Amino acid sequence: MAGARPRTAVRTAVVWEVLRDALASLSPDGAPVRVLDAGGGTGGFAVPLAELGHAVTVVDPSPDSLAALERRAAESGTSGQVHAVQGDLAGLDDVVAAGSVDLLLCHSVLEVVDDPAAALAAVARALRPGGMASILAANRVAAVLARVAAGRLAEAHRLLDDPSGWAGEGDPLSRRFTVDELSALVVAAGLAPRVTHGVRVFADIVPAALVDGDADAARELLALEQAAAERPDYIAVAAALHVLADRT
Repeated sequence: MAGARPRTAVRTAVVWEVLRDALASLSPDGAPVRVLDAGGGTGGFAVPLAELGHAVTVVDPSPDSLAALERRAAESGTSGQVHAVQGDLAGLDDVVAAGSVDLLLCHSVLEVVDDPAAALAAVARALRPGGMASILAANRVAAVLARVAAGRLAEAHRLLDDPSGWAGEGDPLSRRFTVDELSALVVAAGLAPRVTHGVRVFADIVPAALVDGDADAARELLALEQAAAERPDYIAVAAALHVLADRT
């Protein structure tokens, strides 16, 4: 997160807060844990986790993203702790042994995979008993509201009515989730939700110029995000939903 613009940092701050708590729970003595970042791309989470001393494997289908990840790891001095593997959740069983991962990140992946239920089942198999999954996915409700605010009413209606939360041609995501839908998928995979957060409740609607140009505004926005993150009414309208779940 070092060097990130204020609003960019706020957009991920709630997730990082949850991850820090998860790491402290998984390793009270601060010893390195085994992390797998499924769909981790260029290493926005993987490299900072490696900088904390953890061993991180990133599985991503894009060779370009993995190349950027390796450059980023080299620049940060963490090349020895970051392992890049080309692949996806559908082939996760071929990448890591069952029950071998302490913390698994599945961020912005369920929206694009062919079968979210199968993907989360693979996540559960990779985790050791007592391990944790950090699951981040797009929120259907927020996407509808954003399109209405932008005047794209027909697209908002399509997204509202579509069973998967797809907005039609040109939509880069195959689906979005409500809080209940995502929670049900997590439980069906054999994971136990520990806590659910709303991510980017306000960050996407605050003008970037205001926050990036005013340190006090950035701090106030961060405080707002943290205050609203676990309140059900605000989780429902957050741009993304974040579930931290245990492998029992």
